[in-house]
Order: sequence, then structure tokens, then C-alpha cells
Amino acid sequence: MATKKNTQKAVNRALIEQLMTNVGKISSIIEDQGHGIFGQGNLLSKDEINDYSLEFLELFVVVLQAGDEIDRHGMEFKALRQFFRTCSQQILMRGGSLDEFVRYIQFLQRVFLDNLETDKGIDVQLMREIPLLLASVFNDIMLDVFHVYLQEKEKTIQAQQEELRQTATPITEIWDGVLTLPVIGSLDSSRTMMVMDKLLSRIETERAQVVVIDVTGVIAIDSQVSHHLIQMIRAIGLMGATAILTGIRPDIARAITSLNIDLGAVTTRSTLSEGLKLAFRQMGIEVSNGGA
Repeated sequence: MATKKNTQKAVNRALIEQLMTNVGKISSIIEDQGHGIFGQGNLLSKDEINDYSLEFLELFVVVLQAGDEIDRHGMEFKALRQFFRTCSQQILMRGGSLDEFVRYIQFLQRVFLDNLETDKGIDVQLMREIPLLLASVFNDIMLDVFHVYLQEKEKTIQAQQEELRQTATPITEIWDGVLTLPVIGSLDSSRTMMVMDKLLSRIETERAQVVVIDVTGVIAIDSQVSHHLIQMIRAIGLMGATAILTGIRPDIARAITSLNIDLGAVTTRSTLSEGLKLAFRQMGIEVSNGGA
């Protein structure tokens, strides 16, 4: 155990000496490679690349100097990991890819190994141990970067889904007291709740008396979609308004029949136009053809 600890201590010292002796050369190589990877796509400015390169070297030295061996739970190592998380987030937010950042991290590791090979004064045992330590450290960093990428990707997907939900179910006031709700795509539980909340709020605000729900854009109806539609229609009724369901195509009608779904109490019309005509009649609104 003591021998292993002494070896790790010697590895740390050797790496620190490497960095201190060749910091200018290593920094210059890292900056040049950073320009090659991030500069061409304008992901980072020249000054940002230089600052990141120097900050990385400083943090890495602090990690090595913190103890006889690298403490994965220590504040110094956490600061190094946070540095790479922040840097990777910035790259991703500016349109960069995970591949570019992983290539950069792999390059950082290779710089140390290349510099190590040119140093003839390092003990043979250390020549074996230093690459193992570097691989362990940089593997941890790449795992962190990968987690950041997955988190950012998940946020993007959720934001896109939310935007799609918002735009795919526009509620429009066609006339005083008459709302239309075209349903496009499919209805799941979360989308139904969101649409229902918006719809009931609009019924209250606009004092709507009739809501025309058009399902022309619904690809297919199964028992779950039908259940959500019935939920919505019942909620409309509880608000004192009347629901008219339009756009039921022959294939959807057959599906509803095969599923034994009872829409007998629901007012239906084949098209949105027919549904609006019925809504206007129920409201006592006469619409004349101006060209007649």
C-alpha cells in the first residue's frame, strides 16, 4: 500500500515538473490545436481559446499539487471538472458538437504523453504509471462532458416538444362566444391537460358558449385518444358551453365503432364548416352570402 502511494506521489511530482518546465511550449501547442478545432467555426474567439488553455493548465497543476495522489472528491478536482462542464456548455450553446470537444480533450491528453516521450530523464516505472493516471483523469472528464451533452440535448428536446404542443393546438375565437380548437397529431395525457387548461381559461375569458373541436388533423384515434377527447368535451359542458366535434373521417368513424366508444351524446359534423354553421345557428347568428 505504501509502495503504491509513493508511486502515485512520484507520478504527481513528475507531471508537475513536466508542466512547470514546459508550460510555455505545452500552452502554445494547446492554443494552436484549440484554434484548429474551435476557431474555424467561430465557436470560440482567439482570446477565449487562449484563456481556456491557460486556465486548464493552472487548474491541472492545482489538482496535482493538492496531495500525494489525485483526490476525485477534492475541491481542486471538482473545480477542474466544473471548468470542462462550463466550457462544453458554451461550445454546445454556440452550435458546436460533442465530437469537437471530445477531440479537444483527447488532444490535451496526447500533449502530455508526447511531452513525456521527449523527456529521457523519467524513470521507466513512471513512464508506465503516468499514462495510466492521465487516462483515468481524462476519462472522468469525458464522462462529465458526455453527461452535460445529454442534459443539454434533453432540455432542447423538451423545449421543442413544448413549442410543438403550444403551436399545434391554437384556440381561435371565430365569433363572439364561438371558439375553434383544431387538434393536430395525437393526444396524450400531458398534452390533453395543457390544452384543456388553455381551453377552459379561454371559455371563461371569452364567455364562450360553443366550442368546435376539429379532429381533421388527427392521424388515428385509439381508445386513449378517444378518452381524452371525451374528457375535453365533458369539461366544456361543465363550463356551461356546448361542444361540437367535427372532421371525423370514415376511417376514424370505423375505429370509434370497433372500439365500442359511445359518442351518442356528442354533437358531431363531418367538416369544420358544417360545425361552424351549427354553432352560429345555436347562437342565433345569421350569416348571409355577400355575393348572393
